[in-house]
Amino acid sequence: MTAEPLELGTATLFEASGLPCDLDPAFRPVWPGARVAGRALTVQAAEGDNLPLHWALEEAEPGDVLVVDAGGARFGYWGEVLAVAAEARGVAGLVIDGGVRDTARLRELGFPAFGTHIAIRGTGKRWRGTVGAPIVMRGRPVRTGDLVVADEDGIVVLPEAVVPGVLAAGRERVAKEEAFMARLREGELTLDLYGMRDLPELP
Repeated sequence: MTAEPLELGTATLFEASGLPCDLDPAFRPVWPGARVAGRALTVQAAEGDNLPLHWALEEAEPGDVLVVDAGGARFGYWGEVLAVAAEARGVAGLVIDGGVRDTARLRELGFPAFGTHIAIRGTGKRWRGTVGAPIVMRGRPVRTGDLVVADEDGIVVLPEAVVPGVLAAGRERVAKEEAFMARLREGELTLDLYGMRDLPELP
């Protein structure tokens, strides 16, 4: 289930879905080329406290992507220690509204992590938070079991029920784009292919 979403990519999945399923562009990969797709396991953390992430590893299943709402706080919630522990549990990756550190080691490990900050400030371990409950990531609802796909273009979160239809629409979109690209290589112009010559001008 994860190979095809990664091959299609987030831009195609977003366009094919017709849904407001994209996360804020503030979320970026912490190392170039990172990408991941998998089942969301949601985590609610507090400012400067990463204890819920440790508990999440106990509940995570192989292939899960941890999706963490930490309120965008500039702390290093995740680093090498948690990445090594996560890989041993089969966790596929991390998306966090907050900071990540040890980015060079994460790159060497090949652990895909996406966050809103690179931050070295340490965290406390006082509040257990929640694991598996619905969260909101900068205005976008995320539930455990949703499909999360993240790459260098962005992140999409798709409810499980719509995934088969979105993948089918994505395949159709790719096929049309391949035919479109072939015409471009033959010298046709986007003005003609998109029918933009007769668009009304703005006043």
